[in-house]
Amino acid sequence: MSRFKKVLLGLALFAVSVVLLVAILIGPWPAYSAAGYADSGYYKNAVAAIAEEAAARNTFTDAPGLLQAGWASRDITPEVGVPMAGYSARPNGKVSEGVRDPLHVRALALSDGQDTLVLVGSDMLITPPNIAEMVRERVAAKTPLLPANVLFNASHTHCGPGGFAPGFASKVTGGEYDPAVPEFLAIQFTDAIVEAYGNLAQARVASGSVDAPQYIRNRMRDNAPVDSELSYLVAEQQDGARCYLVSYSAHPTTFGSRMMRFSAEYPGELMKHLETETKADAVYLGGAVGSMGPRAPEGPDEDARVAAMGQALAKLVLENTQTLQFEDKLDVAAVGVPVGLPSMQMRPFEGNTSWRLSPFAGSLLGVPKEGWIHGGRVGKLFFVGLPCDFSGEISIEWKAWAAGQGLDLWTLSFCAAYCGYFSPDKYYHETPLNYEMGLMNWYGPENEAYFTDLFHHVKEALFPAVAP
Repeated sequence: MSRFKKVLLGLALFAVSVVLLVAILIGPWPAYSAAGYADSGYYKNAVAAIAEEAAARNTFTDAPGLLQAGWASRDITPEVGVPMAGYSARPNGKVSEGVRDPLHVRALALSDGQDTLVLVGSDMLITPPNIAEMVRERVAAKTPLLPANVLFNASHTHCGPGGFAPGFASKVTGGEYDPAVPEFLAIQFTDAIVEAYGNLAQARVASGSVDAPQYIRNRMRDNAPVDSELSYLVAEQQDGARCYLVSYSAHPTTFGSRMMRFSAEYPGELMKHLETETKADAVYLGGAVGSMGPRAPEGPDEDARVAAMGQALAKLVLENTQTLQFEDKLDVAAVGVPVGLPSMQMRPFEGNTSWRLSPFAGSLLGVPKEGWIHGGRVGKLFFVGLPCDFSGEISIEWKAWAAGQGLDLWTLSFCAAYCGYFSPDKYYHETPLNYEMGLMNWYGPENEAYFTDLFHHVKEALFPAVAP
């Protein structure tokens, strides 16, 4: 064989190899029509883990002991120059240029004397799994708290710390990885949780909600439903010290990609206003933010609109907490387990619902193969955390179902992992694919069905005495 033919053959083999590698590792592959999760091992394992964890870690009773509450916070504002998380279009590698307002991690611990639930809210885009794992290990070394006792959440500010994890997906989301960032955050998270647990003292709580549709919109579909519930809980110790726990579902994205200073966004303004007006402490939990955008009041600039939205929401909480009905004997329980996920089905083509990236591409992109689901009980309050951008449209349905069980449900996002968007299955085959249903809906046409099923199992595990 001549040298020329050998070169041609080599080039042909190289081209075929490249095509095969692209097809295997990237795709596109045909999208499957159903995940068949009910027969999968990951589903059966998750259901068993939820039941076993809840039974092993909790004592359920109709006569709980006196309630205890404790809370604490730590500053998590990084040094200027650390990347900012959120907005892939941010310039200059997302490198921060200043601080508009400080960032915090806040923890509220609640206990009935036997079982404990710690709710952790942070001024971050997500709760990265590497940080959650570091914190769990350190908290367990300093307290009796186990992973199931600590429910992680993030406000989803797009102006929080980046650089928190290695890998391609984390780089797109949060800029260049800096090992000093997760170490710093883990220390602050751990200290807040440990102090909140150490501050447990006899207390009473009151809770409620107010509808606030004027500050939220469905950013994916016109005239579609929104989860406009502004939920609140007030914990009060015997000496009168108070902590306000608040949750809302609008994305904190009034600041756009040109914002290069760290900010807690409207949730930070909400907390600041509550604390200023009441001299109490406050904790914010990001709700079902999927497809839920902010509708900030008009103002001369983004800064003014962020402040106005946070203050307006705080005023609604204050107006609705003038008269409270406190309780001091409530059963507390918690369950949290890692859960498996179906094969990745990321669909990057807006006009074609039939093609997805290869499942192997998930490993290259850093798409997780495991998430985390967490549930908490405080009397008839039911907290459920999912590892994703939880859809506000699904949240409305879950809350209505829970209300029918006599429960007050708080739906929470960004629980110790990030697994894309959790969106309604009914939109899965619509075209054109939008950002949430295509590129960021990672686990197929039964994603809603799978997590709704697990949600029901969490409810049964935490409320065994509540009739279905």
